[in-house]
Order: sequence, then structure tokens, then C-alpha cells
Amino acid sequence: MFKGMGITSSALTAQRLRMDTISSNMANVDTTRGKYVNGQWQPYTRKMVVMQPQGSSFSSFLQKAENQLNGVKVSKIVEDDSPYQLVYDPNHPEANEEGYVQLPNVDPLREMVDLISATRSYEANVTVFNATKSMYTKALELGK
Repeated sequence: MFKGMGITSSALTAQRLRMDTISSNMANVDTTRGKYVNGQWQPYTRKMVVMQPQGSSFSSFLQKAENQLNGVKVSKIVEDDSPYQLVYDPNHPEANEEGYVQLPNVDPLREMVDLISATRSYEANVTVFNATKSMYTKALELGK
């Protein structure tokens, strides 16, 4: 009976993690020392959330065939492999011999679009959750 609420709550959890990851990307948009690799500092690398349907066993496929959905889960957080930005700033302490600084591969515009998408999805799932809760409440009132 409460399967719909479980599906919606899994989507809410996944979208919340997506918003947290986007916030982390935006907070590190200028971080030139993100990780230490092979004796050198590399800039912060943009992170992305990968989601998949819950359940990947044979029984989950049978449940899907019976129209019983399981919701969504975050399978992993991956790093974006796009190149870092090179900016000419010879006065920067991290500048190389030619005066270029490697900055993170975080594009604030892309992050804002992703954030709006995640927020809208979160809001839609809250609406579904509240509608489901309202239907259950009405059903209980009918039983009085």
C-alpha cells in the first residue's frame, strides 16, 4: 500500500544528494589544489551523480513486468573527465612558467542548470508525496 511513498522518498533522497554534489562543485569553482597526484597538485574535478533504478536482480525485473516499481538509487558519484580550464594569470601563485593557471573543470552556468533541474525534480516528488499522503488520509476518513 505504501509503495508509492517509498518510490517518491527514494527519488527525494537521490535528488538531495545531487543538489549537495552540485553545491560542492560550485563551492570549489576556484580551487586550484583539489588533489595531490604523482607529486603535483591538480585542480578540483567536477563531480556528477549517477542514478539507476533500485534492484538489478532477476526478481526486480519480474516486479517491473508486474508494474511494481522499486524507485531510484544513486549508484555512484563520478568525476567529470573534461579538461581543466587554462587561464592566463602570471601573478597567481599556482601559475606555471608560461603564466597559465589550471582551474577546475566546473562551469557555473552548467551547474546552475543542473541545480534548477534537480530542484524542480525534488519539488515534483514532494508534490507526489503530499498527494499520496492526502489520498491515504481521505481513505482512512472513509473508513470511519
